[in-house]
Amino acid sequence: MTCRIAPSILSFDHSNLKSTVAELASGGAERIHIDVMDGQFVPPITFGDGLVKALRDLTTIPFEAHLMTLTPERHFEAFVRAGCGRIYFHAEATVHAHRLVQTLHDMGVEAGLAINPATPAEVAQPLITDLDAVLVMTVNPGWGGQSFIQTMLPKVRAVRAMRPDMDIEVDGGIDPATLPLACEAGANLFVAGNFIFKAKSIAEGISELQRACC
Repeated sequence: MTCRIAPSILSFDHSNLKSTVAELASGGAERIHIDVMDGQFVPPITFGDGLVKALRDLTTIPFEAHLMTLTPERHFEAFVRAGCGRIYFHAEATVHAHRLVQTLHDMGVEAGLAINPATPAEVAQPLITDLDAVLVMTVNPGWGGQSFIQTMLPKVRAVRAMRPDMDIEVDGGIDPATLPLACEAGANLFVAGNFIFKAKSIAEGISELQRACC
């Protein structure tokens, strides 16, 4: 499958995100990844649907919301209305994952399941034919700039074996050294924030990651 870069806006200056998103889009980003944290599922609090609305008209590339929240279904409608075409919710945050997938599809958007490092790949199996994507966390969720957990690679392989045709996204510690490892394991969509933020320019950071694709 085609390797794609989905920059996260989490690591960038939150007071200047309009400029950042425009630069990400012109620099070759293929999706914009929005980390939504509620201060409960993970300690930090980040972005709401109002920010998505403010950024949505800057580019036509897809927006995806990664809901690191308790009761994620309470936020679905707001982020769909704001312009997110794919929404990830965490397997750990619900006992009704299949119903949540159906709810997102009924809203006309793609449904993604996110799984934490301690959660086995097998939780995706009962949903695998209905999901549009699985997001394998390669760090513990909550903060940018963490180190890639290489023991997550077998999980990526396991999910890829379940659905050869589906987007498998990895999030956390992605750089030109770790991206090929995740790609070889079966991931095709790569969330990167800290590496791009620290690059000489956004465009150069994205380009380096694209060159690292297997």
